[in-house]
Amino acid sequence: MSHEEYIAKMRKRAAEVARGMLDGSIHYLEGAIELFSLRGEVGLSESDKDFRAFTAVASGIDHLPVGESRQYWSQEALGCHEAEIQESIKWAKEASLSECKSIAVRFKT
Repeated sequence: MSHEEYIAKMRKRAAEVARGMLDGSIHYLEGAIELFSLRGEVGLSESDKDFRAFTAVASGIDHLPVGESRQYWSQEALGCHEAEIQESIKWAKEASLSECKSIAVRFKT
């Protein structure tokens, strides 16, 4: 796979994640973490406005049981964090919804 093909594949994935976040098929916080991890893989500056929003979101939620890490948390601990997770979803959408929409459009295939 060439570098250009890899970039195209990562951009396609970024668009898929963003669309999933928008339609609810991907948990918004999990998608934000994935977009944060893709920021260096899509061939743009690390300071790209759209991806920078997800850097802020990912750093703001890194203490929460989100994604695969949830399997290592007890049900009691998960329950204790649920209200904070719900508040974080609201905050993350306020902080990044327009950037999420932009990524979905920018890399639409």
